[in-house]
Amino acid sequence: MILTGEADEPVAHGGDLGAARRLFPDAPEPFIDLSTGINPKSYPVPRFSADVYARLPEPAALAALTAAAARAYDAPSVDHVVAAPGTQILLPLVAGLAPAGRAAILTPGYPEHSRAAALAGHTFTAVPKIEAVGDATLVILANPNNPDGKIFPRDALVGLAAELRRRRGLLVIDEAFMDAAPSRVSFAGGLGSGNVVVLRSFGKFFGLAGLRLGFALAAPPLAQRIRSALGPWAVSGPALAIGTKALADTAWHARTRKQLAASAQRLDATLTAAKLDIVGGTNLFRLVRTPAARALFHRLGGAGIWVRAFADHSQWLRFGLPANERQWRRLDRAMASFRDAGVE
Repeated sequence: MILTGEADEPVAHGGDLGAARRLFPDAPEPFIDLSTGINPKSYPVPRFSADVYARLPEPAALAALTAAAARAYDAPSVDHVVAAPGTQILLPLVAGLAPAGRAAILTPGYPEHSRAAALAGHTFTAVPKIEAVGDATLVILANPNNPDGKIFPRDALVGLAAELRRRRGLLVIDEAFMDAAPSRVSFAGGLGSGNVVVLRSFGKFFGLAGLRLGFALAAPPLAQRIRSALGPWAVSGPALAIGTKALADTAWHARTRKQLAASAQRLDATLTAAKLDIVGGTNLFRLVRTPAARALFHRLGGAGIWVRAFADHSQWLRFGLPANERQWRRLDRAMASFRDAGVE
């Protein structure tokens, strides 16, 4: 796969505190990063012996990880599961499973979806709803959607998959934020049609984005094609061990979902008190709309709080969750200052 044209241009993402410090060099430290939808309270990482780092990852450890992922994500079997160093690397590989043609990318959405389609040789069109995909042979969408948290009804996805199957097309459902949503809306159990790939992110819910671990769920023939493209040892030894333990820890999952729901409600209260219009989100982030988005972005940045702005939606800002009480207090003070200033 060779990068050419617009596809090799970098896409702006949250999480770049270097950019935050360059833009706001006088902001108080430590910077609070609310620009991503990553759980700020990460899964506790165990200590490992040197062998985990010194040896190539063992096939048995990979088998244990994929078995844990199949159970956690309700995949039909381990043969439906492919482990990878994050879902980002999977996107262009999966897009390449469909013959080069026209791709429909649901928008607003994750900008890497269109870039992945271009890397795989597709032309692409941004479409606002499923009914507008037209004659596309590749459709990529996020469910829940990023950044507005929209949930696509299962019946609509089943119908879309059937429509694409009739013209030998592929449906890619990016479920990066599904762990913070009701499990019944996941499409992971509906892979029997053979032309659907579901992507699941490990790092967001477990707060370990730097570990670089993700999964593709697909019918075994598609899964094997992805597995072959990744080659051996795609996932590091530490990621295999941490992922297996974390995916099996159902008690931690349940506690964390409750904690995230409570934090999201608290964030709603903070945003509402500042008279911001909450457009949507998940329990890992909220999207707001305000004519004063630029002013609020700079006020927060000056206070050492980094949120996600959108070049193509100038009235939008996305807020992640503070990690602790100290961060909540800093956010509340900054938002109260913005509200009291009466910025329009």
